Amino acid sequence: MMPANALRRLSIAALLTAAALASGRAQVGSDRLERATEEPHNWLTYSGNYNSDRYSRLDQITPENVSSLEQQWVYQSTAFGLAWTPTPLVVDGIMYVTQRPNDVVALDARTGRVFWIYSYPTPPDVKSCCGYNNRGVALLGERVFMATLDAHVVALDAATGAELWDVELADNRLQYSFTLAPLAINDLVLVGTSGGDRGIRGFISALDAATGEEVWRFHTIPAPGEPGHETWEPCPPDPETYCDPEAWKHGGGAVWITGSYDPELNLTYWGVGNPGPDWNPSQRPGDNLYTSSVVALDADSGELRWHFQFTPGDPYDYDAVQIPVLADIRRGGTTLKAMLWANRNGLYYVLDRATGRFLTGRAFVKVNWAEGLDDSGRPIATPQAPGEPTFPSLTGATNWYSPSYSPRTELFYVSAWEDRASIFNPLPQVHEPGEPFHGGYPTNVQPVPGAPTVPTRGPGPINNWTTAAGYGAVLALDALTGEERWRFELTDVIRSGLLTTASDLLFSGARSGYFQAHDARNGEQLWKVNLGGQIESGPVTYEVDGKQYVTIVAGQSLSAFALRD
Repeated sequence: MMPANALRRLSIAALLTAAALASGRAQVGSDRLERATEEPHNWLTYSGNYNSDRYSRLDQITPENVSSLEQQWVYQSTAFGLAWTPTPLVVDGIMYVTQRPNDVVALDARTGRVFWIYSYPTPPDVKSCCGYNNRGVALLGERVFMATLDAHVVALDAATGAELWDVELADNRLQYSFTLAPLAINDLVLVGTSGGDRGIRGFISALDAATGEEVWRFHTIPAPGEPGHETWEPCPPDPETYCDPEAWKHGGGAVWITGSYDPELNLTYWGVGNPGPDWNPSQRPGDNLYTSSVVALDADSGELRWHFQFTPGDPYDYDAVQIPVLADIRRGGTTLKAMLWANRNGLYYVLDRATGRFLTGRAFVKVNWAEGLDDSGRPIATPQAPGEPTFPSLTGATNWYSPSYSPRTELFYVSAWEDRASIFNPLPQVHEPGEPFHGGYPTNVQPVPGAPTVPTRGPGPINNWTTAAGYGAVLALDALTGEERWRFELTDVIRSGLLTTASDLLFSGARSGYFQAHDARNGEQLWKVNLGGQIESGPVTYEVDGKQYVTIVAGQSLSAFALRD
């Protein structure tokens, strides 16, 4: 019998699907996940593979025929809310996607027909700092895994949607919540907590996929005696403004976007968000590790192997939760095991993913908070005078929108926001458990005289502020140098992830609702369609019965496209 909190819709097709899954045809073992790039007909992880490059070897859709794309089917979500943000997974013709607040939907990837829906009983008083978002699921074996807004993780039977286990990992009353898609590695399921703007102490947890038992936990804010705690420096004697002597206890460091994994090194990489409070560093002196950093963890034990901090003591809310893209790039007769990273702070970085050694970095949008990077990759800070604009803005040069890397072009593609700035206004704030913990407010400013402003938030704990009318762009950067190769400017800002394919196509979306295809070699727009809803997710591609599909979520609808028959 199905649990009361799971809604199941059955059909003949659903029964056939369940039988196929149960027979093992669609089991997703860890070996399949490690070789996901060899299964381009599927999309097995949040970023397509452990490298997180969002590159597909499919090539049926090409620059020459992409103009013949037609909508094949649409799934209309019944969930209420702003733009829907998930990335669907596809395995052997079955699609799994989440919808608000914490539903999992199994669909026929050929037609969009619903096989089953699991509805998690989200409490009506759930606390989630930044919207009722759920970005997707993980697959392992015959199970589907979802992290929830009230800080639980659930495991479902992939064939039926039946709930197998449900584990609580943190106290949602303190604003711990999960909004990311889990990552399955070997026999573990990894998740990271949201809530960095509410004074949580961030962590990454690994659960036993069979039982839900927690195997390890890595805290992104080290406690006394742990490496890195010394970067939460003591308050100076007689400080001029409020300083918190135990700032580490509510130091933020949320991990709200899915990480990556290198099976050869057995290292898993995760981006870590801002310190708390966001905009008042004087009450948390020091670099504040491991906030605004990437951490490399032993996948079996959770032990820290190395870290790299992008924005020490971050006073700008430049979360480093962007997805670590892993690439083996051969140049000059040697192969570099690289980590590619376009950071919210406006700087592009190349790191050695085995050691964390900084290799190179440069700005990819207008930046004035730093004048460059030193030999170790530490920013040479140039803080702006009070009341002067800081570039990039609070929203960042990019944010959580998934980038892509094509090994064919050796270009790194990123959704960027340009020509936007903020004035930061720090204020002392005593932490209250479960309450907003910003330490001030930003004022987003208008860099272009006379340009219109777009209201983005009403009165609240941050302030009543407006967003400068900057523009969004898709940028192509040389993967090893960060040098810009081409730029496709939009008339609107961008909140879409990206996708590249073996036919040298790049797919992107725009907040205005346009889904579009570009030539990945030069940025030329080859096709576009308006889907009538804001796009805040990433496109994926897969193949069933010899037909390649490309999907995107716009507004509350998931649309699948393929070539005209």
